[in-house]
Amino acid sequence: MDISGHKAEYGAVSHGHSGNGGHHHHHVQKIASLNGIFISAIALNAAYVIIEAVVGWKENSLGLLSDAGHNLGDVFSLLLALFAFKLSKVKSNRKYTYGYKKSTVLISLVNAIILLVAVGAIVIESLHKFSVQEHVNGSAVSWTAGVGIVVNGITAMLLMKSQKKDLNVKGAFLHMVSDTLVSVGVVISGIIMTATGWYMADPVISLVIAAVILVSTWKLLSESVRMSLDGIPGSIDIEKIDAVFKENAHVDSVHHLHVWAISTTDVALTAHVVIDDLSRMAEIKDSLKHELHEIGINHSTLEIEGRGEHCHSESCDCAGDSGL
Repeated sequence: MDISGHKAEYGAVSHGHSGNGGHHHHHVQKIASLNGIFISAIALNAAYVIIEAVVGWKENSLGLLSDAGHNLGDVFSLLLALFAFKLSKVKSNRKYTYGYKKSTVLISLVNAIILLVAVGAIVIESLHKFSVQEHVNGSAVSWTAGVGIVVNGITAMLLMKSQKKDLNVKGAFLHMVSDTLVSVGVVISGIIMTATGWYMADPVISLVIAAVILVSTWKLLSESVRMSLDGIPGSIDIEKIDAVFKENAHVDSVHHLHVWAISTTDVALTAHVVIDDLSRMAEIKDSLKHELHEIGINHSTLEIEGRGEHCHSESCDCAGDSGL
């Protein structure tokens, strides 16, 4: 996820930042195009899930049924991501001063958990299949999974451009890429079963599918948990933040430094900054905020203090309590 200094890419409300109508219109267009991509992806994948489930059930293929279950999870994930974008556009109010932006983080966490549950279900069913050998129509499996390669591949391509800017889009993109690989695996298992009659290829491929899902989900899960706990988002480099303050000649030290995610696209920072010349406070603050924005911090709140000034905040369990 690379936020790269963009403000609320998917329509989250800016707090007190200057902007113009054209800039706002550009964001609205981005939201509209992303909504369109997600709606198309949901329709395409939902249709494929139905086809895959019917063929998998009729032809007794666990590989197809596992993949259909996984794809159904992905349809749900796409719906949740679409819902997250809608929530991120809700304006702040007296009870939720950030609006509902944090819901985007919670939704990405839910998506990761759904995938983990799917992995568990596939593994249990695969182990059961090893003990009960059943005939599977290999060619039907291969043809159906072949359609999946096209469907998932198209969806992944649609999401590719936007996935670097938002954790929810990245989650959906990872799902689609892993689905494409999984479909390739199911095609191969169908070919093996047709050519050799080795029906154990079906549960073996199902376990490989489970492993692929687990690997692609783990990073999404860990990043979602970190953002839920108000940790520094993976896209933000704390060393670069330190450098912004250290390289400013007028900054003596920084304490009470906090960095956290407001949403999957918005990052906030608060800090107490001790400077050498209070008469230049506005100029120093403006310079620091601009540089922080350049490295992806689009909501910074700085409390400026003079040398020897008493800090009234009691809690000193922060990342930036040491002098520079």
